[in-house]
Amino acid sequence: MTEVAQTPSIGKDDEEPGNPGGELRRRQNGREPDLAPHYLHRPAADQQVRLSVIVPTRDEAENIPALLSRLGPALAPLHAEIIVVDDSEDDTPAVLARHAADAPVAVRLLHRPPSARTGGLSGAVVLGARHARGEWILVMDADLQHPPESAGMLAGIALRHDVDVVVGTRYAGEGSNEGLGGAAREATSSWATRLAKSLFPRRLNTITDPMSGLFAFRRTAVDLDRVNPIGFKVLLELLIRHPGARVAEVAYEMAPRHAGHSKASVREGLTFLRHLWRLRSQRLVGQMREGPAATRDRLRELGRMIAFGLVGLSGLVVNTAALWFFYEPANLHHLLGAALATQLSTAWNFVLVDALIYRRNRQGALAGRAGRFFLLNNLLLLLRLPMLQALVWAGVGILTANALTLVALFLVRFLVNDRVIYAWGSTGRRDPVRMLVNLEAPEAAATPSRKRYQYLKYRYDVAGVVTIGSQIMLPELEFFRAQWIADSDVDIAVRVSDVGGRGPRRRAAMTEYANQSVLRYEEHLGRLGANFRIQLGSPIDIQVGPLLARSPHVVYTNIIEALLRFVLVSRGHMLLHSACVSLNGVGVMLSALTDTGKTATVLRLLRDHGGLFLSDDMTLISPDGVATCFPKPLTISAHTLRAVQAQDLTPAEWRRLQFQSRLHSKGGRSLALTLSRFNLPIMGINAITQRLVPPPKYSVDRLVPCRIGTTTQVEELFIIERGTPRISDLGQAETLERMIQNTDDAYGFPPFRYLAPAITIGEQGYGQLRQREREILTGFLSQVRSRVVASDRFGWADEIPRLLREERGEPATTQTAVLPAWPRWSGALAPSGARA
Repeated sequence: MTEVAQTPSIGKDDEEPGNPGGELRRRQNGREPDLAPHYLHRPAADQQVRLSVIVPTRDEAENIPALLSRLGPALAPLHAEIIVVDDSEDDTPAVLARHAADAPVAVRLLHRPPSARTGGLSGAVVLGARHARGEWILVMDADLQHPPESAGMLAGIALRHDVDVVVGTRYAGEGSNEGLGGAAREATSSWATRLAKSLFPRRLNTITDPMSGLFAFRRTAVDLDRVNPIGFKVLLELLIRHPGARVAEVAYEMAPRHAGHSKASVREGLTFLRHLWRLRSQRLVGQMREGPAATRDRLRELGRMIAFGLVGLSGLVVNTAALWFFYEPANLHHLLGAALATQLSTAWNFVLVDALIYRRNRQGALAGRAGRFFLLNNLLLLLRLPMLQALVWAGVGILTANALTLVALFLVRFLVNDRVIYAWGSTGRRDPVRMLVNLEAPEAAATPSRKRYQYLKYRYDVAGVVTIGSQIMLPELEFFRAQWIADSDVDIAVRVSDVGGRGPRRRAAMTEYANQSVLRYEEHLGRLGANFRIQLGSPIDIQVGPLLARSPHVVYTNIIEALLRFVLVSRGHMLLHSACVSLNGVGVMLSALTDTGKTATVLRLLRDHGGLFLSDDMTLISPDGVATCFPKPLTISAHTLRAVQAQDLTPAEWRRLQFQSRLHSKGGRSLALTLSRFNLPIMGINAITQRLVPPPKYSVDRLVPCRIGTTTQVEELFIIERGTPRISDLGQAETLERMIQNTDDAYGFPPFRYLAPAITIGEQGYGQLRQREREILTGFLSQVRSRVVASDRFGWADEIPRLLREERGEPATTQTAVLPAWPRWSGALAPSGARA
């Protein structure tokens, strides 16, 4: 048997970058002795650890063999380690040492002596997390109620999703808590969950199982010095202390305990209640201290306090009149009368406060706000009644005494309402969309309606790399129209169908059915909402709801282009957020953050200097430095109008363009991104808006006289910025990061951040596709000179041609190059517009 040290010092194995022993000792803060885990087993191929699995144990010797035999294979592909933090009095360490040698992953043991077992299970988890080597930490029980196979799948999902916490849930999708072993324990668990969610309605609003013991978190997203959990509920503490953490849930079925008996008891229940009280009271104190910092905000708070006081005066009249009625005509005891009068005045005040003072700050359900408002006033009533009785004993009249107690607590009522119940813009807002992964659930596609045909009316061939068939026209891809492609030969198929449940839902949800490669996004309005379903496979099948079908721009931008991006990556190309033109035979690429002025620069380059147009928004690139045209219609924003010189636009189109360009410019986009942080059907709002006011999109040759090229060898890359005029070279590594950042910025609108991490093309997951994308871009940039050009007067269209002329010694001439052949179709089906 391997010897297990009781109080070892931190050795060489723990002196790793990012978690050195000295830092560990400092971070203990006196809560734990200087303990460190020792290896019981270390595989010969010592790979970098990505995942650390923390398993707290206490007298689990009977479960250890089955746990390791099942957990090891589930973790083997994930570059994982197992850290067992043991508080046992039985021979659990010895059993663990005997069976660790057969595990395919590293196994480490930290045995805490009785004097060091502070915090119980929670303290063990935190201590183990401090010694973890992985970027992700997964927590699970040793009794096999958390099936190791489900834990392994949860970990795999965590490693590829762009979130901070992944929760194993028993209360969503196909999750089940039947393994708790009895109706009493199931009821207790459900009650505890509801109690926690009611006490923290904002911080737990998208989480169905905040009490779960199976969860994973990104180590960099959690500050272990901020958490000090007690009892069993570690996850609850993490979620409350880190309100900004992005959370996804994975449904799993809780299994019966394998052996031994549960550690749950009445004592643990009381510990849980004490834990909840501590978290709630600390959060309340923190909210009360979060006063406004800016002078303007303090003045606004003062204005709300005055308005709250005026409402309170009207409530005082209601309360006094009700107390007089209960005390005089009804002849009730004055304390009972005061309690009844408080209920009436509370209802009166709530209606006015909710409808007038905080109508823009209302969050959550009306019943929830009302419940918290009544709870506050009744808690204060418990303080008022002794004060009221004391004043009556002192000879003060009952009505006067009642009014004095109400006025005395006015400031407390206002501060709790303003900073707690109606807190606006509180830090760390949870993502409004619920993310759920179902591991086992069958998810059948909707049966095709007899009212809808299945024929793909519109076909597109994107540069000979990807083919798309759609029942709705996609204006962004009209350049690539290729009707000769067979319906059955497309790579991506887009059809209209009824997606989602029939009834409304409280919030939008992205559901991934992991075993079937199915993704489903549903918003609040049931089948009337902006819903879609994606079956990843060959072909990729996309079903969009009727609302989305009426807004093809939203379908393309928010769904199809996200998939097209990664399909192209899997085939050796990248869809790069950039513009590309050819000036005097020189391939020039422009990149910028959204709404910097890239489109206006492209139009001016074509208008004033001639050239061939390849793209404005997205460019198809390959590792050899070649850019292929991707001529989507140009979106004309407000600052782009000055570059438009189109004689073909009618006066009515010009008038519409003035309005459209402002709605669909940076201001409109910023407003939409702001709204997306709230629990709103943002994709449906976007679809309706763009249906009522279509984005101002025009083909480039309708805006300025120009010709469209096909491919070019890019020699020059200019990243344009606003600011003090300057020109500077940019290294390849920095250029790579800037181009990735600019491309990601173009995909910032929902639901991309929920959809993309779940995409798998062939055998490549999201992480692999992103890595391949970087490799393609690295190869492309190795062929290109990169520079930053800053201007404070939108002067990039003058500066860039000047630079090219000076460096190449060319005269100031316009483009005379011959348009290359595109597309290179052959045979009878070649389109009439193609040039040989």
